[in-house]
Amino acid sequence: ELTIEAGKAFGFDTEILHKKEIEALKMGGLLGVNQGSTTPPTFNIMNYKPANAVNTKPLVLVGKGVTFDTGGYSLKVGGSMPGMKSDMAGGAAVLGILSAVAKNNLPYHVIGLVPATDNKISGNALVVDDVITMMDGTTVEVLNTDAEGRLVLADALTYAKRFEPELVIDMATLTGASAAITGAFGIAMAGNTQDQMDALKVSGENVYERLMQLPFWKEFEELLKSDIADLKNIGGPVGGATTAGKFLEHFTDYPWIHLDIAGASFIDKPNGYRQSGGTGVAVRLIYDFIKKQIEKGN
Repeated sequence: ELTIEAGKAFGFDTEILHKKEIEALKMGGLLGVNQGSTTPPTFNIMNYKPANAVNTKPLVLVGKGVTFDTGGYSLKVGGSMPGMKSDMAGGAAVLGILSAVAKNNLPYHVIGLVPATDNKISGNALVVDDVITMMDGTTVEVLNTDAEGRLVLADALTYAKRFEPELVIDMATLTGASAAITGAFGIAMAGNTQDQMDALKVSGENVYERLMQLPFWKEFEELLKSDIADLKNIGGPVGGATTAGKFLEHFTDYPWIHLDIAGASFIDKPNGYRQSGGTGVAVRLIYDFIKKQIEKGN
């Protein structure tokens, strides 16, 4: 397992939960997305806790680890499936950040959570109109099986509560709607902690992984209301990047920032310092942010 190898190489602890343990946690989002696959899911927990950490509560990073996204029964058509091996870019970024922070012995307690599965189709795959129950008991009406990233992330955000975090940052190739806003030039951001988002924007300018803050008005929550469940997993054509973030917000009760890296995580042609393919976006951003937090003594 790559996370175990990286942990040993760079100096952080890794725990991998397998299907039976995920079932025991009742992670209905991760299990639902995985149920059409022959490859079982994993839930990866990385913990870097140096003795000299300046933060008493951990920074928790959550990364989407969908290893290939067909769209499920809401199949990606029109040539939009190639490149979907990159749908684990958020999970890869979390692994990269933990590796960099640990290797450089930064005095900061950081935990990484990566729910991992593919999104494939079989006779028992999730279908539109299914209702699933998430780890925290929330019921979700699935109206698009290609809105799967928010389902696996939601369970990870619920799991993050047990660490009593100072801040949770999730990163995910979540929506085409965010890529339409930022292109490959930056990252869409939302959250509930403006001071920390402003600090992250400064780091974004420092490392040229720039952030565009999404509108996050409460009216967008109305678009996710379901007649038969607590939430729908998609809000319709309006504000798709925001409604995806609003879905995730439901599962948080702590300071939280959401990064939609769909546009910048994978590029077809080299551009400046970025090679073609996976760009590692958010690694330098969060590393710089952590260094600044240490300088503040926070």
